[in-house]
Amino acid sequence: MLWPSAPTLLAPLAPWFEVARRDLPWRAGDLDAPHPDPYAVLVSELMLQQTQVATVIPYFTRWMEQFPDPEALAEAGEDTVHKAWEGLGYYRRARFLKAAAGTIAAEGWPGDLEGLARLPGLGPYTAAAVGSIAFQWPAPALDGNAFRVLARLLLIEGDPKARATDLRVWLAPALAAHGPSRLTQALMELGATVCTPAPTCGGCPLADRCGARRADRTGEIPPVAKRAKPKASSLWLVALEAEGHVLLHAPAAKGLLAGLWRWPALDAEAVPAGRGAASLTAWPGWIQVYTHRRESVSPLHLRLDRRFQAAEGLRWIPIGDLPALPLGKRDQRLRDLLATPGQRPLEAPDPFALIGACAAPSA
Repeated sequence: MLWPSAPTLLAPLAPWFEVARRDLPWRAGDLDAPHPDPYAVLVSELMLQQTQVATVIPYFTRWMEQFPDPEALAEAGEDTVHKAWEGLGYYRRARFLKAAAGTIAAEGWPGDLEGLARLPGLGPYTAAAVGSIAFQWPAPALDGNAFRVLARLLLIEGDPKARATDLRVWLAPALAAHGPSRLTQALMELGATVCTPAPTCGGCPLADRCGARRADRTGEIPPVAKRAKPKASSLWLVALEAEGHVLLHAPAAKGLLAGLWRWPALDAEAVPAGRGAASLTAWPGWIQVYTHRRESVSPLHLRLDRRFQAAEGLRWIPIGDLPALPLGKRDQRLRDLLATPGQRPLEAPDPFALIGACAAPSA
């Protein structure tokens, strides 16, 4: 490892950050002292995982009003927590945050980095970020923005994450020299606002010492990771209503949509369309995009005279309770459509097929 001294190379970052830093609700004014509210740092770091700052700010503000400390979050019900997180995505972060709050409420804050890393949902990056920003521990926190900045600055070939251990060792003295909270946030800020995938090098305090810029290679360092092509599927998303109730999947304990209520969704290939029935209402469909899949969604509403015995995992819920239940973005959309006029579909599955897919087997 023949990189220049980190305290010297990164010295311009500290004064740049004092002037350029954004006013964010979780940031402390005094960057030389421990953060006055470590819980706010924990909440912000979990929310910021794979989510843009502009999206997080209103969620953070509402969350802190509703759950102002670890004790309040630990005591909150699961549906209440997921409802507060509704629309932010990656819902397991909410469950991790609640579990971590429960540990902190019961045992207090951990006294070292290893203790932070044992909290639910805190991997090496998040533990280091909380440690450096909240407690001023010189723990290098390398997120995607920091990796990009350092890869360009040090002209690292290939995926910089493969050099994570070396980069943490190299970076630690700079944190001690310039302040863990200040330098950690400065690296993140530089990557988020200046050293972006399409960088604006003219505004960078490290431009004159950046290896990728000198080599005219900022566009190729770090290399863009190839993503797998999302799997495509088509489905009927169905709101079954009877006797003032709607049929929903109860929240699962595990998986991508754990903690969320869901409408029944039927594979369009397994339940093919025929002529639209008079009892069905439909709206224009849409494409729902996830990280690894794309769903072609066809929303339907079927009104029935009487409820039937629901299949395992499905529950009849009073329709008045629907606004308070946490739903994913796809299912929120059908919930909202129910308040708008629909139309008789030209094509739709047979209503008996819909009921049969959602009913308990006959004894």
